[in-house]
Amino acid sequence: MHSFKELVTDFGARFATRHFPAAPASLYEPAEYFLSWGGKRIRPVMCLMGNELFGDIQPDTYEVATAIELFHNFTLIHDDIMDQAPLRRGMETVHMKYGSNTALLTGDVMMIRAYEHLNTISGHYLSRIIQLFNKTAREVCEGQQLDIDFETMPDVSMDAYLQMIGLKTSVLLAASLEMGAIISGTSEGNCRHIYEFGKNLGIAFQVQDDYLDVFGDPEKFGKETGGDIRQNKKTFLLLHAMEVANADQKQQLQQLLQTEAPGKVQAVLQIFKACNADAWAVELKEKYLQTALHHLDEIAVLSSRKKPLLELAEFLVQREY
Repeated sequence: MHSFKELVTDFGARFATRHFPAAPASLYEPAEYFLSWGGKRIRPVMCLMGNELFGDIQPDTYEVATAIELFHNFTLIHDDIMDQAPLRRGMETVHMKYGSNTALLTGDVMMIRAYEHLNTISGHYLSRIIQLFNKTAREVCEGQQLDIDFETMPDVSMDAYLQMIGLKTSVLLAASLEMGAIISGTSEGNCRHIYEFGKNLGIAFQVQDDYLDVFGDPEKFGKETGGDIRQNKKTFLLLHAMEVANADQKQQLQQLLQTEAPGKVQAVLQIFKACNADAWAVELKEKYLQTALHHLDEIAVLSSRKKPLLELAEFLVQREY
């Protein structure tokens, strides 16, 4: 069995190769430029972990993990275009460096390359993998569209936000684990439980992300906190505050969302604290973490084989960056 960190190193070394031909350079150089930045590699490594949970890692799993990482990067390139983001990981985004048209094509060809990797795996489980991959890709797009829709909606319910996060963030984590499990040949029941483990862990991960953006230590978080507040993003914290705030607090929040005043972040933060949004977020994160761990416990393998996934779950929801 390997730890998450060991598999990150292993996958990173395998992925650190050229993925596209040399010509036309105007298309493929932007793709290589973006992939060269690296990343956390959480999703492909979860695929490897989902496979190793049931035995030795099989070669086909690396092909699927590579496809997952290429797909994830495709979504990031397109997200940056939609968000008009100038930087990602401190680097100039593809659309800013090469233009939006090229960035669109770069994302598209990255997705195509992902399918080329999927098509190299055994026909024994290829159909199931493609079906799950396609379902997940469609759901990620649905989640992204809902996120865009929420930007112009005055009121978003907590249930609607949970649905969006489930689609935009959680399903890819869940599917990454399940695709690894499918390749192992384990039972349908085990595949279902590992998917639900990943899905609930993904929601807990997003709760922690929303929390850190407001209450995190900037030095540990790696960027200035309050970015979601400045962008008026619908988050777990904002939606909870809108639900429990008194009339004056709610009016103040609504006014703050319509301004770019210098003291906006601190003013919203004070309302969040008055509404106990920080403690509530910690409780919500714990709720989804425990649901995830319940499904992990239900998987029919030796408990010792689950240790790397338990450590990963703790890292993702307790991280400070």
